[in-house]
Amino acid sequence: MDVLLDVFDTLVLDRLYASVFPKPAGKLLHNHLSLNKTEFGALNQNINRYVEVTPSQWAVQSSWPRDNIFRQGLSLFLVAWAFGVILYFITSTLSYCFVYDKRIMNHPKFLRNQISLEIKQAMKSMPGMAVLTALCFVAEVRGYSKLYDFADEGPFPLYTYLQFPLFITFTDFGIYFIHRGLHHPWVYKHLHKAHHKWIISTPYASYAFHPLDGFSQSFPYHLYPFLFPLQKGAYLILFVFVTIWTVMIHDGEYALDSPVVNGSACHTIHHYYFNYNYGQFTTLWDRIGGSYRKPNPELFDREKRMKNEEIRKQVKEMEQLVKEVEGKDDRCYVAAEVKKTL
Repeated sequence: MDVLLDVFDTLVLDRLYASVFPKPAGKLLHNHLSLNKTEFGALNQNINRYVEVTPSQWAVQSSWPRDNIFRQGLSLFLVAWAFGVILYFITSTLSYCFVYDKRIMNHPKFLRNQISLEIKQAMKSMPGMAVLTALCFVAEVRGYSKLYDFADEGPFPLYTYLQFPLFITFTDFGIYFIHRGLHHPWVYKHLHKAHHKWIISTPYASYAFHPLDGFSQSFPYHLYPFLFPLQKGAYLILFVFVTIWTVMIHDGEYALDSPVVNGSACHTIHHYYFNYNYGQFTTLWDRIGGSYRKPNPELFDREKRMKNEEIRKQVKEMEQLVKEVEGKDDRCYVAAEVKKTL
């Protein structure tokens, strides 16, 4: 994140902070006369490891210097929030337009105005998640993590490739137990219930949850580089991959029938029936923890999964589990609205 912060400081934020928190005129003149090219270059020491970038005159015109912890926190909050929103809309919209089986929106458990409700919940959550994420990023920028720049700085040559499966393995383990903990009755009621409002999810449900819920499930991603070495480029790639994966497991297109990978079908079962398939990437910990449920074979047949008989069977179990887990069902379904008008 230090490299990205240099980029955004140079392109946008230096001028913003100089305008909002300017230095007194006397100090501005002194700084302009005393700073030489080397000192200017030092301001971009992180990005200059990759490519030479010269900061603008605005870099020294704010009373909040670049290494001010409050400025770093605010900047990283804005970057995390903006990138979160952009990635959410790009990946969710692409998935909805080109992958999502829209016939499922006729399911009796699809909510009235559901997509707009999912987007609204996601937009409400993003700022809170960005605040908590920014705290982790500040610790990284200030040198408390084990992030490194280039492959030859890793523990050993093969680690360049091993860091990817190690990251997935570690985070899959952490998310399983955090997610399962979120289903404890007290925690579920206050945090995780917001995400399970979407029994029949769409890609826009991928980040439609309570901000503490969302951050808690992302925490293993942030914890990993504080415990284990991770190349900065790999961290960025994995960050984008995790975002795309989270959308993919809500896309309702069951392309992968795997006993190992926790794909869209497995996560659909989790939304349908609550107490199964807590894993993020694999089914390993669900199998060990006794919470694995194999997706119904009908899900993988585009015709069978939309038959009335299959849907009636789903609805019967869904209603029973909603009653057990939540008590009263306060959702407003499209099917219920249609019945009222008949």
